Amino acid sequence: MHHIPLIRAGEATPSAASDVLRGVDGTPLATVDMAPPLAATLTIARLREQHPLGDPPPPDVIKAAGELFATGTLNGLTPEKYCELHARSAGVPISVSQHSLADIARTCAKVGARLAAERPAGALGAPEPGEIRAVWLRRGDIMSVIAPSNNPGTHTQWIHALAFGYQLVIRPGSRDVLTPARLIAALLTAGVEPSRLSLLPGGHATADALVDAADVSLVFGGDAAARRYGADPSVVLRGPGRSKILHTGDLTDDVLDVMYESVAFDAGLRCTNTTAVLTDGDPRELAEALATRLSKLTPAPPQSPAAQLPVLPVEQARAMRAHLDSVRAGAVDVAAEGDGVADLGDGSAALRSAVLHCDRSDHPGRRVELPFPCVWVLPWSRADGMAPLKDTLALTIMSDDESLALAALGERSIRKVVFGPIPTYEAGPVSPHDGYLSQDLMEVRAYGTVSSGSRQ
Repeated sequence: MHHIPLIRAGEATPSAASDVLRGVDGTPLATVDMAPPLAATLTIARLREQHPLGDPPPPDVIKAAGELFATGTLNGLTPEKYCELHARSAGVPISVSQHSLADIARTCAKVGARLAAERPAGALGAPEPGEIRAVWLRRGDIMSVIAPSNNPGTHTQWIHALAFGYQLVIRPGSRDVLTPARLIAALLTAGVEPSRLSLLPGGHATADALVDAADVSLVFGGDAAARRYGADPSVVLRGPGRSKILHTGDLTDDVLDVMYESVAFDAGLRCTNTTAVLTDGDPRELAEALATRLSKLTPAPPQSPAAQLPVLPVEQARAMRAHLDSVRAGAVDVAAEGDGVADLGDGSAALRSAVLHCDRSDHPGRRVELPFPCVWVLPWSRADGMAPLKDTLALTIMSDDESLALAALGERSIRKVVFGPIPTYEAGPVSPHDGYLSQDLMEVRAYGTVSSGSRQ
């Protein structure tokens, strides 16, 4: 089996504890060395004592790492073998794993442009002698990353922290250790200073130890993570998404195509996948039309090129659908097909899409987000205003009325607004995900020096 060791300051380190990374069908795929909480605490202490920071890795080094991630053999895995093992362990269609090769390479290639876009215009360089200027500085030296398993694209976020100069200690999701291990190997091979990268698989206690010890932490997760870490000012939370579409006017095939793509892209596993659609038309008609499209998504083992839906161990898949039934609160699943679970006959099951028709805009379903193509369709009128759209990561306004988009942009809890037939997951080359990460990792301070003549 493949072996994934701990990485402490760029060095593979043995651990007394290990776990088996299994496919969703139960097949053993890899052994993973595990870091207890004490190892997490000691790793960060060692970074502080033994590894002072120099200059951040230059953008061309990070770009080269992205190319290696997409094309190289790393940790003994070709890109094709990485995609196969990742799909089988994370339960994502292999097409999602394949997208990640290009997504991560593209993010690494654009790091220089991203830094230029995020840097405040008044802090563009060191002051001349005799001048006091703004300088852009890190808020700390060490960032921990509590990563998820839902989509490998989440790892593009901490690439930017590396470019800002942070040392990174990553606790991967339990089902996706392969992506950060591969990305760290690519970065080290490209020439990133080893002390900037550590990988410490572990449980919740290890995550808590990293959050306690690091200067700042990037934490991915849903409502449970928000409850666990939300009160900590050093924590930058990413998730849940609760991305939405607001539709007014005619329901055309083009409109439905954008809705379908927004719900189904990458098997519904992104935080920018649409989980609620609000319409001033007939919500039942829209829900049924959308369900017709989503019903064509193919359930198959995740390593199959035909797979279009997430896969879990069969009992976990049934538990997920049972949870959905418990929170429906009267909503009708117009896409219902049996129990919503496609048993694949190998101990795993694909989660079929769900389209839930609701009878009011404030239905609690608009806040439910699950890791498969699951969308709630609700009525909306202008009298409802922006209230049903609050707490949204990405919002597409499909309407002829641009004033709705401008009103949404004025609602601070809506983090991204696009006007027109644009899927919620689309992003510009330097557009923010949930605000720029630098807003939480960097700050502007004043620095100045006297001229040499003034010192005499």
